[in-house]
Amino acid sequence: MKLRIEIQDDCDEDEIIIKCSNVNENIRQIQSYIQSLTTPKLIFYKGDQEFYLALEEVLFFETEGEQVYAHTKGDAFRVRHRLYELEDMLSRIFVRVSKGTIVNISHIYAIGRGLSTSSQIQFIGTHKHVYVSRHYNKILKERMQERGAKK
Repeated sequence: MKLRIEIQDDCDEDEIIIKCSNVNENIRQIQSYIQSLTTPKLIFYKGDQEFYLALEEVLFFETEGEQVYAHTKGDAFRVRHRLYELEDMLSRIFVRVSKGTIVNISHIYAIGRGLSTSSQIQFIGTHKHVYVSRHYNKILKERMQERGAKK
């Protein structure tokens, strides 16, 4: 395995690219380690308790009044970030689907086509659902196709 670091003066953002002939266990471990360094650590709140959940457990983030909530399969927790902040912090598996909602595409089970301007997203293993506005529908479909190509 070779390691090469290139320094570019005109680089706006650091980027890590892994070139490999196949994704084996070593590559997965490297990917996991890099993601652990770059994944934001969010604190989730419910009542007077703080919870430290993995972001992978979150189905979606949604605004309710002035608050933002992270929904898991069985619960909802308050977070102390605005949606636009979360959108900048989170990885590409999280996609904005409406003015008030960001979803984790790895948990999407189905997207129902509605007769109105929005479609309904259903998640794996739960009754919870959210709606995709027409404005964000194209972006969601692109990310879902990326997800399908990676599997």
